Amino acid sequence: QVQLVESGGGLVQAGGSLRLSCTASGRTFSSYAMGWFRQAPGKEREFVARITWSGGNTYYADSVKGRFTISRDYAENTMYLQMNSLKPEDTAVYYCAIRPTPWSEFGSWGRGTQVTVSS
Repeated sequence: QVQLVESGGGLVQAGGSLRLSCTASGRTFSSYAMGWFRQAPGKEREFVARITWSGGNTYYADSVKGRFTISRDYAENTMYLQMNSLKPEDTAVYYCAIRPTPWSEFGSWGRGTQVTVSS
């Protein structure tokens, strides 16, 4: 069983920056990809970004492209999300998850970290 723990959320003014972390622990960690998702109040959870664990290939939602950067530290089993030029509409609980294989769904969700962007 893999456990994921997110951190780094907080309150920031519009235009500011935050860096989220997601650390994996538990059994020997091996995954095809990891991803960030978010859920705003009253809305469904949506995809933000993902990165393949070995090759570091990245993919972003259009809403965050050019503002957010996903990265990973292979040795530390940690994934990051650098969020710049934050907007009020980025306010949400941010979750990380793993995708064990290219043909599987994302799972092993963390508990999330709250990001609040004030206008």
